[in-house]
Amino acid sequence: MSSINRQDAKGAKTEPADELDRLAHSIIGAAIEVHRALGPGFLESSYENALAIELVLRGISFDTQCPVPLKYKERTIGLHRLDFVVAEQIILVLKAVESVTLVHKAQVIAYLRATGLKLGLLINFNVPVLKNGIHRIIFSS
Repeated sequence: MSSINRQDAKGAKTEPADELDRLAHSIIGAAIEVHRALGPGFLESSYENALAIELVLRGISFDTQCPVPLKYKERTIGLHRLDFVVAEQIILVLKAVESVTLVHKAQVIAYLRATGLKLGLLINFNVPVLKNGIHRIIFSS
């Protein structure tokens, strides 16, 4: 897994539990299967639909378009929707962009902070080889 981009949201890396890491590997395997079948060039919604099918086929539980309250000074000011929350443990954000930017990574960190979850995967399907589009982000509070 050393070829996958890893980023710690606070600087000092605290690796997640083995069970969480195994789940992340399973998600990545599902995403690789989708990318092999479809390749780059489609809309994010196409990859979201295909990945949902692949996760079901692999017996991995998930929710899509999960509402997360956006708070300011303890008051809810809106809702954000997450692409996937897998097994109530991992946030999965899908992109189909020219390149992943720091803003995309900051978005995942904000989602992790808002949900209290520790691991996020940011996957950009608009790449020739999917391992170059996978970003694993750990949130250390």
